[in-house]
Amino acid sequence: MAGMRLLPEDSLEANQHLSAAAQQFQTGREVASDDDRSVAADSWSIKSDYGSTLDDEQRHADAAEALSSAANFRPASDYSSDKDEPEADAMTSMFGLQSYWDAAYLDEIANFREHGHVGEIWFGTDVMDTVISWTKNLCIDVSQGHILNHGGEAKSQSVEQDDKYLSSWSVLDIGTGNGLLLQELSKRGFTDLTGTDYSEGAVDLARSLADRDGVLNIKFLVDDILETKLDRQFQLVMDKGTFDAIGLHPDGPIKRMMYWDSVSKLLAPGGKLVITSCNHTKDELVQEVENFNQRNIATPQEPNTVKDQVTQNDHPQFRYLNHVRTYPTFMFGGCVGSRVATVAFQRN
Repeated sequence: MAGMRLLPEDSLEANQHLSAAAQQFQTGREVASDDDRSVAADSWSIKSDYGSTLDDEQRHADAAEALSSAANFRPASDYSSDKDEPEADAMTSMFGLQSYWDAAYLDEIANFREHGHVGEIWFGTDVMDTVISWTKNLCIDVSQGHILNHGGEAKSQSVEQDDKYLSSWSVLDIGTGNGLLLQELSKRGFTDLTGTDYSEGAVDLARSLADRDGVLNIKFLVDDILETKLDRQFQLVMDKGTFDAIGLHPDGPIKRMMYWDSVSKLLAPGGKLVITSCNHTKDELVQEVENFNQRNIATPQEPNTVKDQVTQNDHPQFRYLNHVRTYPTFMFGGCVGSRVATVAFQRN
């Protein structure tokens, strides 16, 4: 087992009242300010039922139909919920709704304007630094044509850490929140950077922080990953917690299917998705991709245009590339696990 969920310290008994998903969602945060009102984190590109459009309703219906027809595919282990734990269900619903994050970012913006606080860094600065360094090395390896062996490790070769490779990568951060992940990527040599979030408050905060810090090469846009209006594709898509929040929505299974459909359209052929999760193990994320691949082949849709026909004939699918192996681990029930998983996939 590549990883497993870790209960927060001194709260094992609380697991009787909160699901593992809600616990991880609570403990995956590092507060960057000590202001009591700082309650938000990286926001998630999902949309609540409030304000959904007719197109969105149709997409829900299509996803529900696909979910029903794909019943023979093995779902990720956390698709089911415990009906005997209503408090956990309520917690799950709250973190999965846009209304929660909109309210939270009102506090974040107020804290920034009054005290200069940047808000919360989801999963903590150590994890963010690991993700950034690991992703930078991955992109350099790919740019130099390095091949991954069957174990997922890059072959042992001397890699010149030259930022010239990174300037050619177009990067999208979905659910960008305060945008600090993109700021750090900019410092490491990436130049074509875009951050999206469905919460206007998050985008306002990200823009304010970038302006304050003099980082002017990042585009921040209000956009919902599940019904994205972006008209371009990216070579690298970053997801730090967005997929977790989608799973915490009451319609999590359907929205996760919509997530993979959208990400596959935003990634250029050969593009890389780097997803960091505190509520899914590496193996569970790989299973999610396998489920998407099977659905994509089994339920082709009627194309509306020649471009759609070409896209569907290609059957854009993901394959596992590699994962971070340096996170601290722990033993539980005879298994070795880690609190966070970061996995890279490639769109074929």
